[in-house]
Formats: sequence, C-alpha cells, structure tokens
Amino acid sequence: MTKQERAARTRDALIKSAAREFDEHGYALAKLSAMSSGAGVSPGALHFHFENKAAIAAAVEGEASTALRRTCRIVYRHRSNALQNLADTSHALAGLLREDVVARAGFRLSCSHGCRTDLNLRQEWQSCVLQRLAEAADEGLLASGIGSQQDLARTIVAATVGLEALCRDNHEWLSPGTVTGLWRTLLPMLTTPGTLAGLEPAGSPAATPRARIPVG
Repeated sequence: MTKQERAARTRDALIKSAAREFDEHGYALAKLSAMSSGAGVSPGALHFHFENKAAIAAAVEGEASTALRRTCRIVYRHRSNALQNLADTSHALAGLLREDVVARAGFRLSCSHGCRTDLNLRQEWQSCVLQRLAEAADEGLLASGIGSQQDLARTIVAATVGLEALCRDNHEWLSPGTVTGLWRTLLPMLTTPGTLAGLEPAGSPAATPRARIPVG
C-alpha cells in the first residue's frame, strides 16, 4: 500500500468514526479524542488530516451530500413517472439514513447551530422534491387546486425530514412501513384517483431495492 493510499484510508476511517460520534452526541458534545480512538489512530494523525472539529464535521457533511446526490441519481434512472419517482426517492433516502451513519450524521450536522458550512442537506432535498413536482406538473399528474408547488414541496420536506429527526430516538420512524404510510396519506392529496391507482406508496420494485443499499 502506498503512502497516499494509507492516508486516504486513514481519512475515511476518521470520517466514519467522527460520523458515529456526531450521530450519537451531536456537534457540541462530540470529542475529537473519541474520533481518533474510534478510527484506531493517534490524535496527531487526526490533526494531520483535519485542523479542528469544524473541519471534520464539514468532511462528514460533504460525504453525506455526495451520498444524497448519488442516491437521487440512482433512483432517477429507474423513473416511471415523476410522482412515483418522488416516492421511490424518499424510500431510498430513508434507507440511506437508516443504514449509513455518515449520511445520518451529515443531516444532523446540517441543522446544528454550532456547525455551519456552505452545505445544506435539507435544502438539497427540497430542491430535489421541487424538481420532481415540476416534472409531475408537466406530466399532468398533479390534482387541480392543491396549491403551489413550493407549498407542496415544503409539506413533503417537513414530513420526510421530520421522520429523520424522530429516528434519532427510534429507527422505526424511517422504516419502509412508516415511509409507505406517509405516501398513502400524501398521494391521494397530490393527484387524481385515476393516476393514484397506478402509484405504489411502498415504492416501485424496479427502483427501491437497489437504492436502499448504502452508498456513502
């Protein structure tokens, strides 16, 4: 193994260890000593790669953002219609947050008052939701008189991000059954009965099994 490869492995190990620490304790209470010991390296090795706690938190957020974008791209390749793709993407996001501690910690850090970076994972998710709703409107899938797409996006983001916050105490909040129940409630309000009959609140089989594999 070359020196560069060892450095990359050490950096990855530190990011995963830091994510576990941030996920369990939050930004303010997370300890750098626990991050280095969790990665099996010395405090000096941690400071070689990351100047301080804010720097390693930014790295965790960056990895989480990459995982979120990759997940959205994977699901988009299997799209049938925009509303089904939105439900499928939310299932994939829930699976990512359940199974990938880096993604989960990144979302938690993204709204931490003590840790602000240029990234905003919730805003990235809202942009994805808005894009799918705009596509659904273009495809004639949205029911008439349901309000603006911006309001719909805020409602969907509030509901899905709320599940992410609740899962910190109980991972069942991000279970497939919970996300399915959310879409059983939302889809009848978003679309017409004719379109609703062809939608799967549990996610379409062609898209969700692959997308639920952790990618971060």
